[in-house]
Amino acid sequence: MPKAALSRISRFASLGLNSASRARFFCAGLIILGVLFVSPHPLGSAAADSTPKGALATRSHRAAPDSSSSDLMGSAFRRDRNGWIYLHLEGTPDQVGYQHGYLAAPEIREVIRVFGEYLPHTTKHDWQFYRQAAHSMFWDKIGDEYQREIAGIARGADARLKGDAGKNHNGRRAAKIDADDVLALNAWIELAQYYVPSLQARLGDPELHQSPPPSCSAFIATGSWTRDGKIVIGHNNWIDYLIGRHWNLMIDLKPAAGHRILMDAFPGFIHSGDDFYVTDAGLMATETTITQFKGFDPAGLPEFYRIRKAIQYSDSIDDWLKVMTEHPNGGYANDWLIGDRKTGEIARLENGIKNNIVERTKDGYYVGSNFPVNDKTIREETSFDPGNANNSANARHRRWDQLMNEHRGRIDIVSARRFEADHYDVVRKRQSGSGNTLCGHVEVESPGLPEWDWGKFYPGGTVNAKVTDASMAEKMSLWASVGHPCGAYFSARQFLARHPEYAWIRKISGDMQGGPWTQFSITLADETARAARSHRQAASR
Repeated sequence: MPKAALSRISRFASLGLNSASRARFFCAGLIILGVLFVSPHPLGSAAADSTPKGALATRSHRAAPDSSSSDLMGSAFRRDRNGWIYLHLEGTPDQVGYQHGYLAAPEIREVIRVFGEYLPHTTKHDWQFYRQAAHSMFWDKIGDEYQREIAGIARGADARLKGDAGKNHNGRRAAKIDADDVLALNAWIELAQYYVPSLQARLGDPELHQSPPPSCSAFIATGSWTRDGKIVIGHNNWIDYLIGRHWNLMIDLKPAAGHRILMDAFPGFIHSGDDFYVTDAGLMATETTITQFKGFDPAGLPEFYRIRKAIQYSDSIDDWLKVMTEHPNGGYANDWLIGDRKTGEIARLENGIKNNIVERTKDGYYVGSNFPVNDKTIREETSFDPGNANNSANARHRRWDQLMNEHRGRIDIVSARRFEADHYDVVRKRQSGSGNTLCGHVEVESPGLPEWDWGKFYPGGTVNAKVTDASMAEKMSLWASVGHPCGAYFSARQFLARHPEYAWIRKISGDMQGGPWTQFSITLADETARAARSHRQAASR
């Protein structure tokens, strides 16, 4: 049988099997779906975890690329589950790039469209500027492996969209997606919030975003602070809702070289971006951005490259630190939290340009809420005011310390999920989501968050959350919630009716549903691979 025909028969979409084969495949599929989507819940987990409904219900499909691309697609697949898009990517840089691009092509096309409107409004520079800046500043610095992966993402996305245009749009489609588009996606935070502000004195336009973006409420704890003495880590991502509603990829990356990675991500990213990682080397890492960081070194190495290399190739915290502190460019300057489940040690890296300060312990905790930790960093690299008690970063810092001390010796997965959904406002002393709460809701804030250039009632805050512990990380598993982890629903239509001053987001915004906490694991890929092998064997008989 010709190879192309065999490839077509092996697809899920194919109907060219005999009755016995179809029956075997159907039964195997039911068994595998049961394995994939029914997982035990820890004590105290919400009932919503076990019964996804409505728009967030599970959907699944295998890729169906042109037969000429079958070798590139390999064992890759996509599962849509509770608002998340789970991608299994496996192989060489060319393969994992193509797989990502092909499987997430509609999402990549959409986020490029969003940035085409968003960036000119918030930075006064168009998408072509970011394409050119990313290429000239970063392409030669990221090396052959990641160049090939980025080019593969563009090639896969373009192949998928070209095919979709022929099937659904009378042959018409959007402009071709190329490697510079994908590179600009990966670099947009570093360029828009660090490089562009470095080009000019601060402008008076209140619509412009000229400060590092908010990003996140996170913690890591170990030793006597956790229930079992092992590491627990959690993180939620803060950003504009019109961007954050797309931050819903969960990627199981099994590269040909280096370690397997489970991470959340943004369409087209080769890194997590909001940064939550679990690796088969035992590392667990996350971060929060340093508020009001100043400085950018065009000669430095981009953050998205350093973190991807560090997380893929490090066996230990020491290995990881070496990569992360190698000539940082100041773009996306973060306080990183990392743990090694093999040793129980955790560390915090304040990753600036002039200062790269490390703390380590096997009995303690570190938290992040966008405050710079060290006095030297504050003085030399930020305009942050550590004495402003009403500042969101400082308010959330106090809340983190309260929760850590209240739960000492009892911190586990269940409490981690509660922390990331926490609504206690230490400034107003009330339970109500706001810009001061760990689960952020800036859209209700009359003053907004001026330290981030977010105006009154700005539509931004928490857009997803992730938690894991050492036991789960050993199995390459985590829990994640898309949207607000508190479950709140953001309606763009209702928001714009109340706040017409944000009419500019109408074409690129949308609703953001708070999904249930959902468990993800690399067993999704392992079980699917076994099912595919069984199907091929059945089809060949």
